[in-house]
Amino acid sequence: MATVTYDKASRVYPGSDRPAVNELNLEIGDGEFLVLVGPSGCGKSTSLRMLAGLEDVDRGRILIEGKDVTNLPPKSRDIAMVFQNYALYPHMSVYENMAFALKLRKTPKSEIDRRVKEAAQLLQLDEYLSRKPKALSGGQRQRVAMGRAIVREPQVFLMDEPLSNLDAKLRVQTRSQIATLQAKLGITTVYVTHDQVEAMTMGHRVAVMLDGNLQQCDTPRALYDTPGNVFVAGFIGSPAMNIKTVALTEAGADFGPLAVPLTREQAEAARTGGSKVTVGFRPESTDLVAPTAGGLPIVVDLVEDLGSDANVYGHAALDGGSERFVVRTDRRTMPSMGETVFIKPQPEQVHLFNATSGDRI
Repeated sequence: MATVTYDKASRVYPGSDRPAVNELNLEIGDGEFLVLVGPSGCGKSTSLRMLAGLEDVDRGRILIEGKDVTNLPPKSRDIAMVFQNYALYPHMSVYENMAFALKLRKTPKSEIDRRVKEAAQLLQLDEYLSRKPKALSGGQRQRVAMGRAIVREPQVFLMDEPLSNLDAKLRVQTRSQIATLQAKLGITTVYVTHDQVEAMTMGHRVAVMLDGNLQQCDTPRALYDTPGNVFVAGFIGSPAMNIKTVALTEAGADFGPLAVPLTREQAEAARTGGSKVTVGFRPESTDLVAPTAGGLPIVVDLVEDLGSDANVYGHAALDGGSERFVVRTDRRTMPSMGETVFIKPQPEQVHLFNATSGDRI
């Protein structure tokens, strides 16, 4: 087990004028499960590969347990990586795949046998040890890849989108297994995914990246409740937060027939962004109200009946254009497509951002 430190670590690919990872500063605690998340091309996989030694670090340093590993080859870093495509040897049995790295290290046979069987028990692979990978399901192959990493007893686990090849039901099942396994082993883990639901349900902390820059790193709850900027607010949460940039008036944020009130301090902070303010409110923090309650009228485009509740998607005329909104409501009160309903955000659940910088107010 070990701590991991990215100290202003940057990666610039030849021929590019923009860093793929730009001065990443990140401290990962001993035994922590940290998830790197963001859209495609944001630098999350590059950051992981820099830690693994598979990508050069052009500026800055990377440390494992206080030791500078920036220029060490992968085999000298005491890490184990689980890849998206499993990377199993098709001609070897499950046992041989899991034992292979230990054989290369010339580990005694008795020790190899003990580690492989312990890992197989942890991963419920005991009955598959003699099978070849082609005789396994996708989920079982992923567990073999996990087992191969576990038997090495590394200081750090690195996982690069390990569940992306699995179907939706198996993803849910396998991510809970990985989280439980990590908690049991207590090994520092850095996990990359583009799926924010996966990130929020697995990580002790989640680091959100965009265009090579770290946007925010915090607990899943803190990211959800207090996003640091407009990008994090829009990226974290499903369905996404309603985020609109509107005029700033004496009455507050101007949504036409609806004015979202601001405190004096909020209004002063918002004015540093000009005459507009960016307002965000989550679907579940938005109420359907009576036509006389001063809400914003929206025309319903789609209703997702989820059983216990429903997502209502619609559009509203706002500032000369058409803006889309989504509201989560009780399925007993869900409207019909084409109907006009009135929405109002809950005042204490409104998020405000500077219209120019995008930073939280």
